[in-house]
Amino acid sequence: MLLAIDVGNTNTVFAVFVGDKLQGQWRAATDPRRTADEYAVWLGQLFESAGLDLNDIDASILSTVVPQGLFAVSDLCERYCGCKPIVVGDEGVSLGIDVHVDRPGEVGADRLVNAVGAYSNYDSALILIDFGTATTFDIIDQHGSYEGGVIAPGVNLSLEALHQAAAQLPRVAIRKPDMVIARSTVPAMESGIYWGYLGLIEGIVSRIKTDFQEKMQVIATGGLAPLFANGTSSIDSVDADLTIRGLLAIYKLNKPSA
Repeated sequence: MLLAIDVGNTNTVFAVFVGDKLQGQWRAATDPRRTADEYAVWLGQLFESAGLDLNDIDASILSTVVPQGLFAVSDLCERYCGCKPIVVGDEGVSLGIDVHVDRPGEVGADRLVNAVGAYSNYDSALILIDFGTATTFDIIDQHGSYEGGVIAPGVNLSLEALHQAAAQLPRVAIRKPDMVIARSTVPAMESGIYWGYLGLIEGIVSRIKTDFQEKMQVIATGGLAPLFANGTSSIDSVDADLTIRGLLAIYKLNKPSA
């Protein structure tokens, strides 16, 4: 069994594959202070509830945009699963795609993993929108090459900044309001965040297509992807497992020979 781990700024995702079949997927808040022992206790209970056993893991792969969190998840793989993980971004780890940017080493591992996951599942040029701590727009050409992208503040980050900078504005939930015009503070904030972000998505997608001058599919991923995809025709589809499938594809490309 393969354990695939994606350490993001906000959440860390653990997924288990048997061959190409996804057997389970779990999410925890990213905390660089968490130890391998804590992960093992938590993950072991989830494995048991899914009829799996942590001892059956015989291979692992991980990507991280949080360097401080690398040791704990690597230690988890080595001490509790008995396998040294393949780490996306390490020297010698092949992605199987070309990266056409000025400084490839600066591109977040999650963005490259998404590109690999998309290349293996779609047959056209793509715009990938990932709703994470930051909202990223990544461009993949029809041959699967990574061509760069756009980084915008994430939705929750924008909400938190609004709350902290304005003393009288409360924290609000993200939802799709029925109308744009609001008649009280909280609905006004909800409207500004949702419809404002939708305007950002539509505007950036339109400008990317103008610059790129190719027919492109727009694929969204991340926890908030369904909410925003429901409000615009600029997003063609939602792919919740894009990153995890990318990790599986990279593992297949780099797994040790028997």
